[in-house]
Amino acid sequence: MCRSCTRGHWRWQLNLSDPGVEEALYDSVVMREFVGIDLGREPVPDETTICKFRHLLEEHGLDGEMLETVNVYLEGQGVRITTGTIVDVTIIHAPSSTKNLEQKRDPEMHQTKKGKQWYFGMKAHIGVDSQTKLIHTAVVTPANVADATVLPELLHGEETKVWGDQAYRGQREVIQKHARRAQDCTQ
Repeated sequence: MCRSCTRGHWRWQLNLSDPGVEEALYDSVVMREFVGIDLGREPVPDETTICKFRHLLEEHGLDGEMLETVNVYLEGQGVRITTGTIVDVTIIHAPSSTKNLEQKRDPEMHQTKKGKQWYFGMKAHIGVDSQTKLIHTAVVTPANVADATVLPELLHGEETKVWGDQAYRGQREVIQKHARRAQDCTQ
């Protein structure tokens, strides 16, 4: 199995691992249409191919550039990112098993505890426009990275308000440093 990267794309929006993306592409007509796969002409890429593609995007710095290009396109269509940002995180599960070719866990994956439950994988940290609900920023880290440490990367700097859950409480100084006009609305 291919090692997972520390940046992600649309797969994390659905909380899917590489094997989960492969399975979802077989199961969902809408997802196949989105990525342009016709099962009558070609198979769905396997999980290793999906992982290798993500690594290529990361290696050439195209992952963030793609999100930025989409945002510029949307702005050109009249969908403007406003001045409020909602920050949040989701855990992307990964197999903790060592029953793979390398006989070991993926070194880029880590465990974290949420409530009384332990999880193994990565975290997708997102900055979402408060009005349109469009994602303007995405950062993927190992699961053991604290949510608040990624906050500066989730802000675009023009915010007047920032919302987040308890994980972002007490970050007023960070918010002020990276979005000077922003009011801290974290819970």
